Amino acid sequence: MPAQTKKLRPDLVQAAIDGVGSPSGRARLGASKVLRDLSERSPELVYPHFDFFAGLLGSRNHILKWNATTTLASLAVVDREGRLDRIMEAYLAPICGPNMIDAANAIRGAAAIALVKPHLAPRIAGSILAVERASYATAECRNVAIGHAIRALDRFFDTAGDQRGVLRFVSRQTENARPATRAKAQRFLRKRTSGAGTA
Repeated sequence: MPAQTKKLRPDLVQAAIDGVGSPSGRARLGASKVLRDLSERSPELVYPHFDFFAGLLGSRNHILKWNATTTLASLAVVDREGRLDRIMEAYLAPICGPNMIDAANAIRGAAAIALVKPHLAPRIAGSILAVERASYATAECRNVAIGHAIRALDRFFDTAGDQRGVLRFVSRQTENARPATRAKAQRFLRKRTSGAGTA
């Protein structure tokens, strides 16, 4: 165990959580980032506060929501109680829009969860595939989100369930109007046929 992890104490986690309620916007966002980082380094210390982060999924402050989304994904590795399983509907909801960055964070976090909890992977894949029908501010936003979806699906393709459906989705994106998204789709498909490259 890294020395810096040994030094972490539960009271420090609580202090950061208290900071999220600070009247200072800078302090709130700083505390939220600290908690996100702590969840990656020492998820077992942050996990007792799971409900706090689940509640932030509905926050009007997008940065708090983004950090909570990432934090919850990091907690998957210690989620032996299945708490994430019970909030997946709320976790995946941003994928349908209207905020593209909310969706991108949910897609990225969901892929991390799928890697740790493969029994959730088919459900997660189905929600990610819905990005193609999502409603964002612009068509370009949807194309960006689709690019995130391709990268995410590449991470857990083997446990995604409906692999043919995933391949059809990615194949359609080879004609996507966004060059970067087209390139991701092409790399994904080359990987599936040659076993080389990354999306």
